[in-house]
Amino acid sequence: MNGIGRHRVAFGIAAIVLVLLGGGGFVAWTVAKRDSAEATAAPPAKGGLLFVDLEGYQGQVEQVALADPGGRRTPTTLHCQRVYVAAGTTVCLRLAGIGPSYEAAVLDANDKVLRTVALPGTPSRARVSQSGKVVSWTTFVTGDSYSVPGGFSTRTGVLDLNTGTLIESLEAFRSTVGGEVVAAADINYWGVTVAKDDRTFYATMATAGRTWLMKGDLVARTMVDVRQTAECPSLSPDGTKVAYKKRTSRTGPWRLAVTNLGTGAETVIEGTTGIDDQAAWLDDDTLVYAATNGDEKRSSIYRVPADGSAAPRVLIASAASPVPVH
Repeated sequence: MNGIGRHRVAFGIAAIVLVLLGGGGFVAWTVAKRDSAEATAAPPAKGGLLFVDLEGYQGQVEQVALADPGGRRTPTTLHCQRVYVAAGTTVCLRLAGIGPSYEAAVLDANDKVLRTVALPGTPSRARVSQSGKVVSWTTFVTGDSYSVPGGFSTRTGVLDLNTGTLIESLEAFRSTVGGEVVAAADINYWGVTVAKDDRTFYATMATAGRTWLMKGDLVARTMVDVRQTAECPSLSPDGTKVAYKKRTSRTGPWRLAVTNLGTGAETVIEGTTGIDDQAAWLDDDTLVYAATNGDEKRSSIYRVPADGSAAPRVLIASAASPVPVH
């Protein structure tokens, strides 16, 4: 090997070493950052608002006091892409391995893992029923466009902790629209919310470029349409209202809307353009949700009255997946 060749080899080896050292330094920095957060971590506390922090260590779940959402952020022991908590049960959609691969981890009030379920795609939505006994999730299965309703592939699963029954996909359910059974090949379901009876639920169904709010029965495994143009429903604690995101035009942005299930009256909440989330209820009259506005690269968490009587206001910047802990 001539001198030039030897110099090239030496340079190449040096470059590889620098990359490895740099990567090692980055990994060490990331681990140190994670370990630092875990050293001060606390379990989810009642009266707090949980969320996924988008500024620090990826997937770090933190909490703030509901009475002071702009105050101190306390890290929890959780690292999730999506998180939800109810009645001491937590569902955490998180990384499970290289690929990357993901899983739904179900934990009890002591952070003990009760069950894990491998997920077929990227985490999108997560919910736990008020009783803490029914857990649901939605994932994106393909990289198809999310800009057109029905133009992407999802998989929605439900786990009943009372019976141990796992429903891997709602696509096996019998759905009807206007009394007619829907049997299209392009059906997608997402965004489950379960009622107090742990049997009745609402979800989004999409087919032929349109979306419907569907009311379902987890035991009979059936669904019927409630109204068109509604996505990612969230049932109020008293079960009288359902919030969802609604497109302002066929391919336009979403806004938050609320339907009174008793009267069927719909309220579209002004100022909520930019929402791409399954909203959560702080109480029977107040919603929280994540939205990205203007040129923002990260979403923030907003609070708004469910009747639209006041404008939304920012609670937490650079955050997603909000859930109150009662």
